[in-house]
Amino acid sequence: MASFEDYDEFGNYIGADLESDEEEEVTQSYGYQAQTEQRPLEGFDEEPMQEVEENALMEIDEPIHNAVVLHEDKKYYPSASEVYGEEVETLVQEEDAQPLSEPIIAPIKVRKWTVEEKDLPETRFDKAFLLNMTAFPEFVRNVAVVGHLHHGKTALMDMLVFETHKLVWDSDNELRYTDTHVLSRERRISIKSSPMSLVLSNSSGKSHLIHLIDTPGHVNFVDEVASAMRLVDGVILVVDVVEGVMVNTEAVIRHALQEGIKMTLVINKIDRLILELRIKPADAYYKIKHTIEEINTFISGINPDPELRLSPENGNVAFASSDMGWCFTLRSFAQMYADTYGSMDVQAFAGRLWGDIYFNTESRKFTRKPIDPEMSRSFVHFVLEPLYKLYSQVLSEETESLKETLSSLGIRLKPVMYKMDVRPLLKAVLDQFFGPSVGLVDMIVEHIPSPLEGAATKIERTYTGPMSSELVRHMKACDPEAPVMVQISKLYHTTDAQSFRAFGRVMSGTLRKGMQIKVLGEGFSPEDEEDMVKAFVEDIWIFESRYNIPAEEVPAGNLVLIGGVDASISKTATLASVELEDDLHIFRPIKHITQSVLKIAIEPIAPSELPKMLSGLRSINKSYPLVATKVEESGEHVVIGTGELYLDCVMHDLRRLFSEIEIKVSDPVTKFCETVLETSALKCYADTPNKKNKLTMIAEPLERGIAEDIESGRVTMRMTPKERGTFFQDKYQWDLLASRSIWAFGPDENGPNILLDDTLPSQVDKKLLGTVKEHIKQGFQWGAREGPLCDEPMRNVKFRILDASLAQEPIFRGGGQIVPTARRVCYSSFLMATPRLMEPVYYVEVQAPADCISAVYTVLARRRGHVTQDIPKAGSPLYTVKALIPVIDANGFETDLRTATQGQAFCLQVFDHWSIVPGDPTDTSIKLRPLEPASGQALARDLVLKTRRRKGLGDQIAVSKYLDDEFVLALSASGHADLLG
Repeated sequence: MASFEDYDEFGNYIGADLESDEEEEVTQSYGYQAQTEQRPLEGFDEEPMQEVEENALMEIDEPIHNAVVLHEDKKYYPSASEVYGEEVETLVQEEDAQPLSEPIIAPIKVRKWTVEEKDLPETRFDKAFLLNMTAFPEFVRNVAVVGHLHHGKTALMDMLVFETHKLVWDSDNELRYTDTHVLSRERRISIKSSPMSLVLSNSSGKSHLIHLIDTPGHVNFVDEVASAMRLVDGVILVVDVVEGVMVNTEAVIRHALQEGIKMTLVINKIDRLILELRIKPADAYYKIKHTIEEINTFISGINPDPELRLSPENGNVAFASSDMGWCFTLRSFAQMYADTYGSMDVQAFAGRLWGDIYFNTESRKFTRKPIDPEMSRSFVHFVLEPLYKLYSQVLSEETESLKETLSSLGIRLKPVMYKMDVRPLLKAVLDQFFGPSVGLVDMIVEHIPSPLEGAATKIERTYTGPMSSELVRHMKACDPEAPVMVQISKLYHTTDAQSFRAFGRVMSGTLRKGMQIKVLGEGFSPEDEEDMVKAFVEDIWIFESRYNIPAEEVPAGNLVLIGGVDASISKTATLASVELEDDLHIFRPIKHITQSVLKIAIEPIAPSELPKMLSGLRSINKSYPLVATKVEESGEHVVIGTGELYLDCVMHDLRRLFSEIEIKVSDPVTKFCETVLETSALKCYADTPNKKNKLTMIAEPLERGIAEDIESGRVTMRMTPKERGTFFQDKYQWDLLASRSIWAFGPDENGPNILLDDTLPSQVDKKLLGTVKEHIKQGFQWGAREGPLCDEPMRNVKFRILDASLAQEPIFRGGGQIVPTARRVCYSSFLMATPRLMEPVYYVEVQAPADCISAVYTVLARRRGHVTQDIPKAGSPLYTVKALIPVIDANGFETDLRTATQGQAFCLQVFDHWSIVPGDPTDTSIKLRPLEPASGQALARDLVLKTRRRKGLGDQIAVSKYLDDEFVLALSASGHADLLG
């Protein structure tokens, strides 16, 4: 055994040699494995020295298993380079980069943002038959279902869906087949227009292909209604018989008349008169008649043409309860009598079922005058009384007596059905009593023109090209062999919201799958062909709301959904054959029923997600026809919409569907406009930067009504100067010379400002002035787009060019010199003409019981609103209050109103007009106190300064910064320094 002296101070062994068995013991005692193959010691001396050295050298590379391995050199796992190889780049991180909330292997994410059928559902018509019918435009109808909120448009579509699809009716859940957007299902209102093409039979058994578009009824979504109306030849106006004409009913009637679209009427929810109001059949007749007359009075107030009159005896009015799934016209009801009682003249009988015609039960004859006061009209006797009796029998009678009544009517029900709840039982009885809605189909077929008949009107109103061209002749004839022209009015996102499909109407030719086509944007013109791309039609479908029927080709006259052409489209577009080269024009962009006036500023919570948000905004722009997005001078991104609900839906889609990020939203503000009250105090001039040219202008207010005429398209720059001159001369008593010398409307071709050339040929070289006309127009339009008060558009301003001295050499009067100078002189003349701020005003319609009216007045008064009318709704316990309220004060008004009336009042707000804000926005003497609301004459100044600060502009609004120095000096010298502000 080794003793303590055998080791030095470092623990190294210095004693005598140990024998091999001891060595083994020591090695094993330290826990290291001994080498298994050892060379015998005694044979060591016998081997040559040379060989030993070679062997020794060879063994160096082998691992020595019995060596002591230090802790830091221990190696339990192979290195990354050993596993993956030397050339593979490997990265070692000390901390887990993936958060615990995320799974290591993420599940496959299925994005599904619309309700859709898994497969093509079973239909009562053959889908191949539907596709074949597209080739016969005389049997095709393009129809939009329009009307006010909750008047039953989607339910009417459901009624037709049940007739054509093999579905089971559920009394507890509404079908709402055309509401495919997730928000439509949650909020129970339609948000998007939804097309659906159905094969329906009329009373004579003839099949027709009817392309229907279900539209939203909320006033915030009338942009969808305008997009749908652009493609159709007629509308079905759905009106709730109890509520009658409401704000959106008026809006869609007005728009349909402007667009020249034929109207038919469905008086819906007739059973509300029986079940809710519980009025007598005779009173129900008066209520129905009053509702129809209300509509006709409104129509005749816009266009007194007697052909537009809607009346049951004309066959263009139907009566329905879309909830219970029945619909009839006078003729279809008369046909039911003919089927029951044998042969009779159905047409003659139907003609006697409306108006002041009475039926004498004793003589069994019709008379014009009642024999006694209790005698009921023929409509009451033959239509309403049987309907009332049927409802009351089902609701109140015992099973046995109900069986007798129903068997007398030829209605057979299974015994188990009599044990059902009242609602499904009533539905089953009425289904058998009325049968399919052939009356509605008759009304559509007879009173709405086919594409062959309606194409001429549609082309004249929407096509921008000359009406004498060969292409227009083909489009008016709905020629399937002509070059392809398609009008796109709407984009629908796919189920996963990653791309869009274009929805439009084939105006001429036959659109085929796989063909190459030109996509012309809204900015395209024969002079400027920049807004044009070529694309391939990847897919074609007939749109059915929750599913699509694929097609190989769709001929002229039909509505079609197209895949693969949406990349360059933002709102509307024109598709044209690639062989069309010369004289190619677009279909006019849609004129909307209302304007977007409510603004919100948005930004992503994580700044790195800005590109995602911008991509989402581009998709929002495609999805919502009337949304506008803008980047302010300060860099903030602004979204402009029609109202609070509209912007709420936009933000839902932006956050959830299109960008999937968190976004901060500012408080809502409004768009403003800038205007003038008087003519400029002085002639304002400005020199170009090179001092070679000089422009002189004055600004003055436009006559009342001109701005609205320009915006509605009654007068356009496309008219000849003579036509335009006559319009202004006749309507506004303008001087003929002045009205013919209108250069431009601004800030765009439908803008509510006018630029006028008021120079005299004796003083100004007109030919030279003509060379810079486009530059001056650009400067004027730039100025009109961003006014000097707070960068908002101008309105109701006429700019007159009084003088222009121009350089002879073209190089000195280029756009770089003239455009900013024209803008500057517009600004100075504007600020010299008593500038004022304009704000948008909502028209508010409130429905409430009589005891809530005082609360409505109170809430309105707190928000600068005022009531214009409050009238009782005929035949119902409700009052309708009509009022005006500034948009900036309307945020939260609806919630406020519901709180004040315990939820009994329901209101809708729609943009009505622009109104001048009280006070002078340039008055620096007004002192504004922070955190205090401005009142009275200080309001305009307050709004302007707040808007300027929000946009990153300075507080000072001075005309002097737009004037030349010598002009400022001259003004100061003449004692007019007060005009400089």
